[in-house]
Amino acid sequence: MKRERVVVGMSGGVDSSVAAWILKEQGYEVIGVTMQVWQEEDAQAQEENGGCCGLSAVEDARRVAAMLDIPYYVMNFKSEFKEHVIDYFVDEYLRGRTPNPCIACNRYVKWESLLKRSMDIGADYIATGHYARIARLPNGRYAIKNSASSAKDQTYALYSLTQSQLSHTLMPVGDYTKEEIRKIAAKLGLRTADKPDSQEICFIPDHDYARFIEQEAGQVKGPGNFVTADGRVLGRHKGITHYTIGQRKGLGIVMGVPVFVTKICPQSNEVVLGSNEEVYGDTLYADKLNYMSIPGLEEELQVTAKIRYSHKGAPCTIANAGDGKVICKFQEPVRAITPGQAVVFYHGDTVVGGGTIL
Repeated sequence: MKRERVVVGMSGGVDSSVAAWILKEQGYEVIGVTMQVWQEEDAQAQEENGGCCGLSAVEDARRVAAMLDIPYYVMNFKSEFKEHVIDYFVDEYLRGRTPNPCIACNRYVKWESLLKRSMDIGADYIATGHYARIARLPNGRYAIKNSASSAKDQTYALYSLTQSQLSHTLMPVGDYTKEEIRKIAAKLGLRTADKPDSQEICFIPDHDYARFIEQEAGQVKGPGNFVTADGRVLGRHKGITHYTIGQRKGLGIVMGVPVFVTKICPQSNEVVLGSNEEVYGDTLYADKLNYMSIPGLEEELQVTAKIRYSHKGAPCTIANAGDGKVICKFQEPVRAITPGQAVVFYHGDTVVGGGTIL
């Protein structure tokens, strides 16, 4: 009987390293692949990118693959990453929104592009080291479920995967905690066992988003006015790409009381400031919807919604708002509803679906 073939996306980290080992132990024919997404040709610049984009990631993944005795390749996805992640990231900030590049990378690069190329070489599945689980529900649909490790759960960033993508995906580390994964790696003698997790956006290792956006866009709107909700000018800001909803630090303005970013207005080049109370809201609209556990939203549904990766989730009701949009009404106000971020709906530990906050 022919073994099923799986391409494992190896980022050079401990999670994808152990994912490859688990799948080999389960009897799959495993192929390791690192996705080359960095844009720089210069070796030093590639190394400085770090995370899952740097040269050290390739070297670590290559050595792990050799230890596991599996084939290993580096595949070039630079153009896909530029279009779907970097260009999207820059464009959203210029529009006064706060994007989530990891979600875009998951949907269009790690899955859409990698899956297609993997299927072209005869693979049955792709696999990653994400802390999440895939389940086939009684209604026949595939859905993402929370991982065994609530502290590391990554389901929020995976809500946009399609049914076809999920049906060809394996996530073997979702049944383990991070501590268990590190113990397995140490027992196997993998060089990635104690490697720290990547925290930053891989293509902006210095966290200077505004500098990166200016460099990529070539021309951005400069300083403008900080204003109150009723239009009173409070001072000058450095440019809208420096700010996000709910931000307090780095405003460079003294008001005598704490003030926070409550709205960003790219048309007028204004940043609206207000009190902490003004950062809270109980209603949001979202578009670019992807449903997972259900084929679509036919009637009002009670769910738990997360409005950012670190959000614990809050109970709400979602309903169709027409024109491909959904309205989400929370039982209690939530802090910093941020246009451009994802809202992800859960029923228990299962992802119902999600969309992009308007």
